Amino acid sequence: MAGIDQLPPLREVIGAHGLSAKKSLGQNFLLDLNLTAKIARQAGDLSDCDVLEIGPGPGGLTRGLLAEGARKVLAIEKDARCLPALEEIATAYPDRLQVINGDALEVNPLEHLTGPIRVAANLPYNVGTELLVRWLTPKVWPPFWQSLTLMFQKEVAERIVAQPGSKAYGRLAILAQWRSEAKIAMHLPPGAFTPPPKVSSAVVHLTALETPKFEADAEVLSRVVAKAFNQRRKMLRAALKGVTADIEDRLQAAGIAPTERAENVSLEAFCALAREVAKK
Repeated sequence: MAGIDQLPPLREVIGAHGLSAKKSLGQNFLLDLNLTAKIARQAGDLSDCDVLEIGPGPGGLTRGLLAEGARKVLAIEKDARCLPALEEIATAYPDRLQVINGDALEVNPLEHLTGPIRVAANLPYNVGTELLVRWLTPKVWPPFWQSLTLMFQKEVAERIVAQPGSKAYGRLAILAQWRSEAKIAMHLPPGAFTPPPKVSSAVVHLTALETPKFEADAEVLSRVVAKAFNQRRKMLRAALKGVTADIEDRLQAAGIAPTERAENVSLEAFCALAREVAKK
């Protein structure tokens, strides 16, 4: 029994199509369909939503999303070997699954989706962080998505929800918590995957806020935070040297001591600094 639909178990699917996870594509297949359905449920009620999925592989999470009632799933898969398995799912769920063979960094999903839109994905490790930053830093807000339900390495997930003063706190925490509510929804051990990765994984759920928590320009905030955390042990006046000629004055105007280190500075203070840096 497949458990959530009438399609074969995923082990049979990957065997029939001769699929094996490619390290070069950051692939680790999640084969437990009850687990993929549980991840899909973390995305909430999908019955009135289109869902964007990146890197579906043989389609475990895809099947979970469709079984949980997603109006439509757009699955972007770079690995052409997975297309026949995904086509079988599309046949089982007529008119509800569209598969694009392409690079998620290059495909514009809005050409294929109708709002409201949610994103749910077991992101390939090699592009996951870049995609998240793109989704969190569009020029126009609110974004195209209502929520992001994403699987990452546990270390990355902890960086997304980290608080000031912790070792995990940094650029991802600032960008994620500035415009969304972020939480870790569930943890997964290495043994849940084929092949098992060397690290544990976690599912993060981010809900887009109507307005950011604090005013700031996304591009300026991204630039300042990236530079600040690039040299974590340095005082900010040194780490941010070159951002503006008068960075010490800008730091003080934002209420930040120039001798402070980035990991101890709050989201609110970084947004204040971004506003100061943006001034002519």
